[in-house]
Amino acid sequence: MTEYSPVKEGKVREIYDIGDNLIMVATDRISAFDVILKNKVVKKGAVLTQMSKFWFDLTKDIVPNHMVSVDTNDMPEFFRTPEFTGNSMLCKKLIMIPVECIVRGYITGSGWASYKENGTVCGIKLPEGLKECDKLPEPIYTPSTKAEIGDHDENIDFERSVEVLEKDFPGHGREYAEKIRDYTIALYKKCADYALTKGIIIADTKFEFGLNENGEVVLADEMLTPDSSRFWPLEGYEAGHSQPSFDKQFVRDWLKANPDSDYNLPQDVIDKTIEKYKEAYKLLTGTELQ
Repeated sequence: MTEYSPVKEGKVREIYDIGDNLIMVATDRISAFDVILKNKVVKKGAVLTQMSKFWFDLTKDIVPNHMVSVDTNDMPEFFRTPEFTGNSMLCKKLIMIPVECIVRGYITGSGWASYKENGTVCGIKLPEGLKECDKLPEPIYTPSTKAEIGDHDENIDFERSVEVLEKDFPGHGREYAEKIRDYTIALYKKCADYALTKGIIIADTKFEFGLNENGEVVLADEMLTPDSSRFWPLEGYEAGHSQPSFDKQFVRDWLKANPDSDYNLPQDVIDKTIEKYKEAYKLLTGTELQ
């Protein structure tokens, strides 16, 4: 049996190269404020992988995605173990586009802080009189650069994203910038509308894209997970204050309230976090996590 080692490790994911394809493994690590926490949240990786699969299947009519299979029987023997079961995705190899595609349907977080200061979010002028967590008249696209571990992503405007992509893809910067922007908005609108029917508000999220061998834009990485999105319960939603969430905002809030924690979560916070992740998964997919 061939042994494999990750060719790349992110804050949460490990990527294995198996020749023609990649295997992306979502670990049980959790990060907040660009720091990997000392704790693991058991089954978190499985939630991320299975939820991404659900959304990839739902949106393949909008844009192709990199998913081939989440069944370890379709992977080399090395991956057919409990360690990789449920949290591993066989993926197509892509040339990644170096921009994170953030879309905001509601005003919260850093967007709310910016709006209070000058009425804009990432340089986009918004209507006056918005309250915290208000739904925006239309979703807004606020891309960012993709930082290395330990660094912070940098918010950029659309024209800056064109410049960034022109460096990597001369002659195609604007074309790709427009495509990923338009796909991002279309994906968000479809999935946010769907989620509302299941009792969840998707306040904001981020997508990543790559190019296949034919130069076509393909959706990659994870999709609409509690790690990459803000999920709020529709029941009880009221603008004007922060909202309870199904995502790792719960962890961020605890860390803010406990600045001396040294990024070490107590067990009850870990348990509550995976409970929230699993609840979001069940509401959105209609099934229990296997």
